[in-house]
Amino acid sequence: MPEIIAIGELLIDLISTEYTDDFRTADRYQRLPGGSPANLAMNLSRLGRDVGLIATVGQDDAGGLLLEAVQEAGVDTTKISRHEEPTTLILVTKSRAVSNFEPYRLADRHISAAQVAEDYLRQARIVHTTAFALSKDPARTNVLAAMEKAAAAGARLSVDFNYADKIWANDRKSGLETLTRIARSGGLVKVSEVDFERLFEETVIDYHSAAQRILDLGAHLVCLTLGEEGCYVLHQEGAFHLPANEVEVRDTTGAGDAFWSGFLAAHLAGMAWEACARAGRGMAELKLGTVGPLRHPVSLQQLLQA
Repeated sequence: MPEIIAIGELLIDLISTEYTDDFRTADRYQRLPGGSPANLAMNLSRLGRDVGLIATVGQDDAGGLLLEAVQEAGVDTTKISRHEEPTTLILVTKSRAVSNFEPYRLADRHISAAQVAEDYLRQARIVHTTAFALSKDPARTNVLAAMEKAAAAGARLSVDFNYADKIWANDRKSGLETLTRIARSGGLVKVSEVDFERLFEETVIDYHSAAQRILDLGAHLVCLTLGEEGCYVLHQEGAFHLPANEVEVRDTTGAGDAFWSGFLAAHLAGMAWEACARAGRGMAELKLGTVGPLRHPVSLQQLLQA
């Protein structure tokens, strides 16, 4: 059984090959495997962790391509299902700041109760999901049930508060209530500065106050990622700010997932939170310098030297 399980979207990213302002001015797009939990799972596997992915794709060529990509990365795919609806597609117009995206939601929301069976979850040390995965039923109901089962069995919950109005149909209240159910179980919460502002409709002025707002929901740790400013980590025993290193940016899509994979891999290795953040920073830097997903094994020691 995997030591860490990611639950949620596995989808096709169509990403513009050049940086531009909007879809109208982007001429070419590249097809890549994507989805935040899938990115996380593949990166964790490249970091040498035993990881499984629970997700649903279509019974189409896109679904087959995605299944092969996850398998090739070394992720356990026994709980990836195929559905009659087509595979979900995200159209990403690449930006040097925050990429614009348009979602075409189909198969990814069809995560079933059978996929989140207790026998698959009970030996996991960490179970992770995202606001995207929780935004639509039946996935929402079944993912929440899976998280509750995992927490009861002793797993640490992890969640990316990657809230977006267009994913949640502008229902911030429901989004926050749903995410709070995971945070209050003593979860590890990763949230970008942009996603925080989307969820709370407030500009992040003070890092500590923003992180404290989520810690007060019941989280064990909050990692606020700040782009070029690095990250701010608040936990039950203290807080720290880790600045970013200057790197050449070739592709920002998936950098947050890369960061969290490094963070969680270091946590699973028993490292202190500061080392977890440094590992996350190193993994994000590798991703920022790579167009598309990372494709080679990575060591924690390599990341900690960054």
